[in-house]
Amino acid sequence: MHATRFRILGPLEIDGGPGTDPAVSHTPNAAKMQLVLGTLLAHAGEVVSVSHLIDELWPQSPPRTATTTLQVYVSQVRKRLAGADPRRGRQALATRSPGYLIRVDPDEVDAAVFEDLSKRGGHALADGDFAGAAALLHRALELWRGPLLSGIPHGPLLQSAAVRLDELRMTTLSARIRADLQLGRHAELVAELQALTAKHPLREDLYSHLMVALYRCGRPADALQLYAVLRRTLVTELGVEPGPRPRRLHQRILAGDRGLLTPSSARQPVAAPRRAPARSAGRGPVPVAGFVGRGAELAEAERLLRELPPGARVAVAGMPGCGKTAFAVQAAVRVADAYPGGTLVVDLRPGDGRPVDAGEAVARLLRAGGAAAGGDTGRALREVLGAPGTLLVLDHVSAEAQVRPLLRAAAPGCTVLLTCRRLPPGLEAARTLVLGSLAPGEAAELLASGSTAGAPAPLELAALCGGLPAALRVAGALLAARPHESAAGLAVRLRDEHTRLSLLRVDGVDVRALLLEAYDACPAGRRRDFALLGLLPPGDFAPRHAAAVLGLAEDGAQAAVEALADARLVEVAEGGYRIPELLRLLAAELLATTGDPAATRAATERMCALYAEEAAPELPGGALARLVRAAHHARLWQLTVRLAAAVPHEQRGESAEAAQVYELALEAARRCADRPAEARLLRVLGDLAWQGRRLERARELYGLARTAARRARQSEEYGRSLVGLAELCLDEGAAQEASALLESALAAVRGADDPAARYEASRAMALLALEGGEPDAVAQARRWFGHCLELAEALGDARLEAFARRSLRALAHDDAAPGPWALEIRPGLWRLRSRPAG
Repeated sequence: MHATRFRILGPLEIDGGPGTDPAVSHTPNAAKMQLVLGTLLAHAGEVVSVSHLIDELWPQSPPRTATTTLQVYVSQVRKRLAGADPRRGRQALATRSPGYLIRVDPDEVDAAVFEDLSKRGGHALADGDFAGAAALLHRALELWRGPLLSGIPHGPLLQSAAVRLDELRMTTLSARIRADLQLGRHAELVAELQALTAKHPLREDLYSHLMVALYRCGRPADALQLYAVLRRTLVTELGVEPGPRPRRLHQRILAGDRGLLTPSSARQPVAAPRRAPARSAGRGPVPVAGFVGRGAELAEAERLLRELPPGARVAVAGMPGCGKTAFAVQAAVRVADAYPGGTLVVDLRPGDGRPVDAGEAVARLLRAGGAAAGGDTGRALREVLGAPGTLLVLDHVSAEAQVRPLLRAAAPGCTVLLTCRRLPPGLEAARTLVLGSLAPGEAAELLASGSTAGAPAPLELAALCGGLPAALRVAGALLAARPHESAAGLAVRLRDEHTRLSLLRVDGVDVRALLLEAYDACPAGRRRDFALLGLLPPGDFAPRHAAAVLGLAEDGAQAAVEALADARLVEVAEGGYRIPELLRLLAAELLATTGDPAATRAATERMCALYAEEAAPELPGGALARLVRAAHHARLWQLTVRLAAAVPHEQRGESAEAAQVYELALEAARRCADRPAEARLLRVLGDLAWQGRRLERARELYGLARTAARRARQSEEYGRSLVGLAELCLDEGAAQEASALLESALAAVRGADDPAARYEASRAMALLALEGGEPDAVAQARRWFGHCLELAEALGDARLEAFARRSLRALAHDDAAPGPWALEIRPGLWRLRSRPAG
């Protein structure tokens, strides 16, 4: 490993590359430059958006020139990097939409090296390699010079990263102490642990380590007194009792448990005959803390594990992060009474990026079963797996060869429950249960069950995590690490699809890395298909949609999607197929960074053309708007206009997002010289502005629409723009001016082919009649709303028909006493008015 050149664990420091003067400092002096470079280094290999960098530099109130100033800082940072490494420094900092990306080798940044060593050390500790774990974890902690980028103020991004790294340091420190304890180093740990418990009085793990160290040093009374201190502190500060581990240690020390005196690595295993059917110590599964949902799947797993004959195999499959391990353990807990030989859980998760081979799988099984290392392996396997009624849980199975010796050694009555992304060829199972995303209610419940201390968990946050248990737990950890942030606040940060995966990372759990496991296991052709399918809008899609994106015949596209479903990159849904939300974001990222731009544009064109043809009424809200943006981004002007025209009225709303979509379509119409579309879009934008009560903007847009419609000879749109202007006049009480505009509007739409234009003119005439206060105002309004009803029926528009009927019913009470009443002026929009005379 090369020495780290960029050090951010502590004050920012940069070393020069080969050929530079070691006496020259390359670290920026200005705090703002350090902040920009430090933020990019803390997210090396990821795009950090301009908006996030501005938030880091000016958390409270950015100056008007913030973007320009940021560009100056970036330019200065590039010069510093070029000075530190003349050969490749300037190219290290690249501009990538929507911000900037710094490209450095992972082993050049101390934080990345720290995380890697910590992760490897944790795996070694879990595998029982205490010496290897201690060495790796000591090396990780040696890199720590202080909190992340200490000495400069932190904005939201750096604060989040600093909290995460601080917590990871404590986790790493605790793991290192545990490894040292297992190596018999208790005497030299006492002083260090005494200082640590004084500094961190609420960390139960440190107290537990110190209790063990004191007990092994022949100081049981001090260990018991330490427990009393811990209990008093927790009860006083938090009103809670110590957790299970210190309580168990307390009981073992009180009982004088001699087994606690000897480190695990120094113990000599004692071979003892197995006494079935009693379950051997340590072989009972422990319930998963905070497990939520999966009721139907758990019931099915329990049924299978109870009813299938002994020796059967049941598989649990699903995408990374869907909670296969927790599900399998929870299922084992529920059927523990049916397996008197006990339950063995063997984790076959790869270590250091290497798949676990058969030999390592055997070693892990023997460790889990407490069998002696060395000697006759076959005999040891039979001893561990030979008890009748044993349940063997094989977690993270990736290949049949990996578990073949375990399955051969298992007694005929040993049932196997295995978890895998997909069932490897050569393995057979009586039944495979496929886990997908959690339902919205279950996802919100899981989020609330984490360490959020009862914070509200809105369904939006659960949806942004795609219902993926791993992502939900990360979100819970992020909330716990930022007590000042609400679940709703975190949801706001996660709405940005460009940065969501980068934010879903904490304490060594990286959701993007989990998802990439499934992607990396695919052949290159399938990876390309997956990335292209990320162009599809969220929700279900059919084989024809996949065919359009992939440029294949429908049967070929279906075969490709089925292969991706087997790889757990696509889910089979009731409406066809679906890409889980976070995998969809990963596909979009991959397409942006590795895709061929020409191929991407061609796929976008085929997809948009198909959806424009179908008018896509079944798409969920916002999906068509997303397609409009995709078509505009690809400079497909005519398709942008066609897709915008297909957006149903009820999906238009009055939000800034809706206005943005129609602004894009308006620009596209102008670029392809579609004059009728330009007039229509200006009028729709006017309607949106009117609904949002931006009346001056509405007046401007209706005026532009009238001019454009006259130029395009579009009488319907000309009339509808006049209706919009007339309604603005009615808002201001200018009934006479409104009347003149509506007379012109009626003349323009009288012979129009589009009944919708005549409907709008008739609706406005009814409102004008009610505003006029004439003796027969109600009768006139009824006549005009009657015309609306006829036109709505001709259009087959249930929404407009319902509005006309509601209006007629409201006017039926024309004998009511005068006074204020609520008048529905457009479908769903009401205004308080004085009741007109009958």
